[in-house]
Amino acid sequence: MLRDEGQDTGARVVTIARSFIGTPYRHQGALKGVGCDCLGLVRGVWRELYGAEPEMPGAYAADWAERAGAERLLEAAARHCGAALPAAALRPGDILIFRWRAGVAAKHAGIAAPDAHFIHAYEQAAVIESPLVPAWRRRIAGVFRFPEIS
Repeated sequence: MLRDEGQDTGARVVTIARSFIGTPYRHQGALKGVGCDCLGLVRGVWRELYGAEPEMPGAYAADWAERAGAERLLEAAARHCGAALPAAALRPGDILIFRWRAGVAAKHAGIAAPDAHFIHAYEQAAVIESPLVPAWRRRIAGVFRFPEIS
């Protein structure tokens, strides 16, 4: 668990997320330096902050959102982080959930970074930090904040 009393939770989240940069993309993976997908990045950050994950996601196919239609990512984020925040409240360290297109469940996640960037696992590549350009901003389906560390 990362415990630096000089940093707030959001700053800690960004520091941990950036430590995943370069981790290869691996569907259902959640291990820094070994492999992770977008959910695995969030899970790995959660483990470093709190010591354990609140739930295991279970197996999921690459096309789970298209086939099931259920808002699994949004629902899980709300269960563990509280209600979604307005996009205007976005700050570094927040979890971003993206929807690729209307009518399809949200299925990509990232972590907001300073200077209008975000960290995410880029399919077929690795964990990277990308600019949060308008094309990404339009796809935000939910903004969630990690619970404060006590």
